[in-house]
Amino acid sequence: MNGIRQKAVEGLRPGDEFVTTRTFTEEDMRRFGDVTLDYNPVHYDERFARARGFRDRICHGLLVGGLLTEIGGQIGWLATEMNFRFIRPVFFGDTITCRFTISRVEEGGRAEARVTYRNQHGEAVLSATLRGILPGRGETEILRTMLSEGDPTNPLRG
Repeated sequence: MNGIRQKAVEGLRPGDEFVTTRTFTEEDMRRFGDVTLDYNPVHYDERFARARGFRDRICHGLLVGGLLTEIGGQIGWLATEMNFRFIRPVFFGDTITCRFTISRVEEGGRAEARVTYRNQHGEAVLSATLRGILPGRGETEILRTMLSEGDPTNPLRG
């Protein structure tokens, strides 16, 4: 995430693009299930997953979709709307690349973004559109100060 917060301080514009990649594990799925209380057997039981037509258990869709929050959090994006389209299942061990592209910025900081997710084979697994509010002048100055202090509350600082 190195540089994303700095880019937010410099100013975000349509066309700005950010990328993050993560390999999903069974442990990720279990922790997500415990936080959300989503114990759908398609994530936990191979028999159930196969009965649903999958070759194996799958990751929670919103766990994978949550990759965009890593980028949004670094920017300081305040989400007001998120729409996901689930295209393909994500299995444990899959490496997903999330590409977050700002598509519109209005006066007052209202913004829109498009997000694409691809697996290690280059196949689209998920897409999203989102709306939100970018940091205003005051928040941007605080971000600037945080960066000058070494961004101590940000474990992804570099």
